[in-house]
Amino acid sequence: MRTRFTALATLLAASLLALPASAVEVSFQPVADGVYAYIGEIEGRSYDNEGLNANIGLVVTAAGAVLIDSGSSHQVAAKIHEAVRKVTTQPLKLVINTGDQDHRWLGNGYFAGLGIQTLAHADAKADMQARAGEQMDGLKVLRERLDGTRPTLPSRFVTTQDSTLDMGGTLIELRHRQGGHTPGDTLVWLPQKNVLFSGDVVYVDRVLGLHPVSRTKTWLDSFAVIEQIKPHTIVPGHGSVTNLTTAQAQTRDLLLALRTHMKKAVDEGMDISAAVKSFNGQPFAHLKHADVWLPQLANLTYLEMERE
Repeated sequence: MRTRFTALATLLAASLLALPASAVEVSFQPVADGVYAYIGEIEGRSYDNEGLNANIGLVVTAAGAVLIDSGSSHQVAAKIHEAVRKVTTQPLKLVINTGDQDHRWLGNGYFAGLGIQTLAHADAKADMQARAGEQMDGLKVLRERLDGTRPTLPSRFVTTQDSTLDMGGTLIELRHRQGGHTPGDTLVWLPQKNVLFSGDVVYVDRVLGLHPVSRTKTWLDSFAVIEQIKPHTIVPGHGSVTNLTTAQAQTRDLLLALRTHMKKAVDEGMDISAAVKSFNGQPFAHLKHADVWLPQLANLTYLEMERE
């Protein structure tokens, strides 16, 4: 009996190992006329999601297609390009990196190999150069799915706070206020469509992320631009397509709460441990990953307020 059970267990284990691994499927959904978005999952990077746990945008114009963010790897970029071809016969002319997080720019090498221009704000350059190795190490979970990926800087950098691209009559406005989540964070505003691609300036459905390079002060400056624009539709960096009210509640209000609490703590000489423990994250407890990440956000914000 034991022999039979062992044989069955071995057979079951072998069959499970033989099951094909999941892979990310990129498909663009319409947001407005000529405007599309791929909505990535809000879990962490994994072999199955190929590191594409973020949103990607596509704008189809009379002068060609414009991709918003190049994805997390060479192989993912190829999938994104194939998804573009399923939406339009217009050739892909430009890729905009909305920031310097891995899934915003590590697919650049694929597009550069096809002679397609890639663009970002100049404030992203130093961080891309400094953290490329760290980001590649963080994506080792992709194993062979990372093959072919080479960190490739954008072929063009813009240097002004505001700039406008005219793509066959479709205006694409870039707004930059020294970043936030990363130094290069840039808003992509389509005034004729009333659609904003926020990059990592807006998170919904899940708690926003902070890194040592993040700056909550300039993040709020970037968010203030969104409040001035008042877009009808926001495609956030992470989470479902949303509106200004939800973006304010789930991103702006969390940043404000963190800064207000930590400034008071620093001013009063409270140590970091007590400051983190006393932060009230309850209004944001419904967001994905809140239980794990809120203490980390509180810690990093305290350190930032000390520097200020």
